[in-house]
Amino acid sequence: MVSGGMTSPRLLSRTARLLMLGLLLAFAAARPAAAQSVLRDSETELLFRDISAPLITAAGLDPKSTNVVLLNDPEINAFVATGQTVYLQSGLLLAAGNVNQVQGVVAHELGHVAGGHSIRIQGGAKEATGISIATMVLGALAIAAGAGEAAMGIMMAGQRAAMGRFLAFSRTQESSADLAGAKYLSAAGVSGKGSIDFFKTLQNQEFRLAVAEKDSYDRTHPLSSERITALREVYEKDPAWNRPSDAVLEARFQRVKAKLIGFVNPKQATVRYPESDQSIPAHYARAYAYHVGAYPDKALSEAEALLRTNPKDPFFLELKGQILLESGKPTEAVAPLREAMTLANDQPLIAAMLGHALISTEKPHNFAEAKRVLKEAVNRDNQNPFAWYQLGIIYDREGDLSRAALATAERNNLEGNPKLALASAEMALKGIPHGSPDYLRAQDIAMVSRTELEKDKKDRREK
Repeated sequence: MVSGGMTSPRLLSRTARLLMLGLLLAFAAARPAAAQSVLRDSETELLFRDISAPLITAAGLDPKSTNVVLLNDPEINAFVATGQTVYLQSGLLLAAGNVNQVQGVVAHELGHVAGGHSIRIQGGAKEATGISIATMVLGALAIAAGAGEAAMGIMMAGQRAAMGRFLAFSRTQESSADLAGAKYLSAAGVSGKGSIDFFKTLQNQEFRLAVAEKDSYDRTHPLSSERITALREVYEKDPAWNRPSDAVLEARFQRVKAKLIGFVNPKQATVRYPESDQSIPAHYARAYAYHVGAYPDKALSEAEALLRTNPKDPFFLELKGQILLESGKPTEAVAPLREAMTLANDQPLIAAMLGHALISTEKPHNFAEAKRVLKEAVNRDNQNPFAWYQLGIIYDREGDLSRAALATAERNNLEGNPKLALASAEMALKGIPHGSPDYLRAQDIAMVSRTELEKDKKDRREK
């Protein structure tokens, strides 16, 4: 209630809380969220590994513990959260014109990883929040003195100062990552032209969105024009500036980009890659577009066209097997998937698909092979919930309910369902021999899940 120009303490305190909430939400918005779904594909992950390995080494990081992950999000963005994982969003991959541009983005994000920016940004937010809290205290004193309007002004000024401090902190980190990325590209012998070209793409995006080019004060990142100017001076002095991209990597990138657009945007894929285009990327894009659009015969025809160019390409065989399997023909899918797994050196994602096909045949004589390939798949990559699900089916059909429960616990643990993971792990512990590796694994999942549930319960009490 407002009377005679005076703001009531009750209304002011509520407004102050909203100001503080707005500030904290702005901080959260400035830090990327990793809630998007992960897109997994063997060919894509191998490409990411090969284009990033020299950059990771140049950053002084371990290629075995540093990953590049693709997220299903149409926004042109990339980020790091915690740990040593670089997240590329699908929109960025589709916006990139060549593999060199993607390498420039990865190099920049590795600058954040090597600089520990995901941890340091929390310190920047804490400092900025401290400024805002201090002005809240001053506002409370103004309220006590009867100066409600002055209190509102103090708190709004404090929020602005806090936000300015945080944004300046974020821009400093971005500039630091730009320079670090340039260093890694140079050490790996990779041209910085892709980095410059991609910033030009972002600059065009800013123009289309009518982003003011006056200054970067209100932004988490420097303006693209500022970054281009700063980086061009660095890159043009580097011996690698005029070095062309690796032709093999470029061809692999165009394949991956084409299959991605076919999967995430089938209608656009058939427009961008008309049937008159008989290139490998075009066949790839149309195959996935037709498959997603439920045209199995047309999808299979595109897969066969790819195989005519190279009958021993494991990813063309994988595509054919996937189309057959997901079109209700698991028995026909087994042979191409089995060959794809062998040619691709037992890639775990292909192995998981083969295991699924073998189980889906409903032929008991295929179950032993399914169990073997699925166990190999989870041993090489235990981060695949679908593989654990399929392995659980095999254990269940064998009557090994304890290990079926353990596989279910693994799946729910990966999918972020601690309640179900705990229940399944406790069920597994009742039947698996005490002290065995599987028993210890079930114990670990139970402990982690119980801790997570207790944390959630505590958080709910505190709200």
